[in-house]
Amino acid sequence: MNIILGIIVVLGCVIGGFAVHGGNPMALMSPIEVLIICGASFGAMIIGNPLSVTIGVIKSGGSLMTPSKFNKVFYLELLTLLYDILNKTRREGLMAIEGDIEEPETSPIFANYASILKDHHIVEFICDYLRIMVAGNMAPHELESLMEQELEGHHTEASVVPGAIQNAADGLPGFGIVAAVLGVIITMGKIGGPPAEIGAAVAAALVGTLLGILFAYGFIAPFSSYLQGKVRDEGRAYECIKAVLVASMNGVPPQVAVEFGRKVLFHSVRPSFKELEEQYRASKK
Repeated sequence: MNIILGIIVVLGCVIGGFAVHGGNPMALMSPIEVLIICGASFGAMIIGNPLSVTIGVIKSGGSLMTPSKFNKVFYLELLTLLYDILNKTRREGLMAIEGDIEEPETSPIFANYASILKDHHIVEFICDYLRIMVAGNMAPHELESLMEQELEGHHTEASVVPGAIQNAADGLPGFGIVAAVLGVIITMGKIGGPPAEIGAAVAAALVGTLLGILFAYGFIAPFSSYLQGKVRDEGRAYECIKAVLVASMNGVPPQVAVEFGRKVLFHSVRPSFKELEEQYRASKK
């Protein structure tokens, strides 16, 4: 919703302001200028990135229309899942969860948290480090260090697509100038013609510069920021898991270990202590 609202505000203010000053909004509709600017920018992105990144940029269009799934409800389920797993290890020993982490799809614990189970990467991350804990051959600080290295790599990889989009945004004003120069070249060929025709050609050339700047700062750069925000939200989920598992390895009881994870969350999505307790009780029914 905020993406659509933002687009309406940007276009409404720019085109509306232009119309209020007596401009004809139709004068800004120049498909050829859009083709030159957007086509050249997309081609430059293809040159500068592996094919997988370009495909990722195209696929990211769907992410722009969906809100982040990492909300308070998601974290209530995640923290409760971790509590259930750690509580089972405390009561029955680490070996008791071996079946759960080897086949989480059939695990009665994971089955209670369908939204978490749908996220293959989150589940894999949890199970991988629980396997290490079950093996019992790694110190807590070593586990934490390994997690930090993996999360650093994950964040770098996840930031590649937003970074490619940001680079495209940075190049759009330049390609707007290219479109404007091409328009000036065409205008120079009309020197000596009717003044109205020359004026229209100059105006069309200036539209290229306008569109390049508008697309860059009004749309593409904000799209990149939105996707980068999703990367940040996902990274915080992994940090939450890391805090809980490291605390558990240091001998902290399950309910306190989960508090370590709750405290690293942003306030806007952090469940309260009371909400988490109520979720524990609800999951036991």
